Amino acid sequence: MRKYWLLGGSVTLFVTIIGIPLLPFWWILGLWITQRFLDRMECTLTRRTLIVRKGWLVRVEKTIPLDKITDLGMIQGPIMRLFGIHALSIETAGSTQPGALVKLYGIVDVERFRDTVLAQRDRMLEHTDEPSTPTAKPAPSAAASDEMVTLLREIRNELRAGRSAP
Repeated sequence: MRKYWLLGGSVTLFVTIIGIPLLPFWWILGLWITQRFLDRMECTLTRRTLIVRKGWLVRVEKTIPLDKITDLGMIQGPIMRLFGIHALSIETAGSTQPGALVKLYGIVDVERFRDTVLAQRDRMLEHTDEPSTPTAKPAPSAAASDEMVTLLREIRNELRAGRSAP
């Protein structure tokens, strides 16, 4: 995984041409930076949520309810294929940002992890979809209805009086 990140940084520096002299520094500093980043990446599957923690300088923690997950997509570009790694994109219902809510890189046995998360989500949804017994609310009494109508009339009269006042 570190090699993938180092290569990505190297390609970026090389393409900018100005970054070519920085390549040796990137390889020295990049080894340390990528290791710190990877050491702090964590993903925990609980009964109802997926908790993702990552970041080195800026720590990010996201708790994703399993019932909101709409897709777990696996991504593997040519360089990732060369290194045998995948990215897993997590998309949720109701997300305000376009695209994936979270992308995770380098998960060991990503297909099994994806299947485990989806199976846990399905188990949780099966238990929440069980029909619940409806709770009946008592009908309001006639006295309560009369009080409500009186209150609403008073509010209406106050609003009308406030509108006609100069």
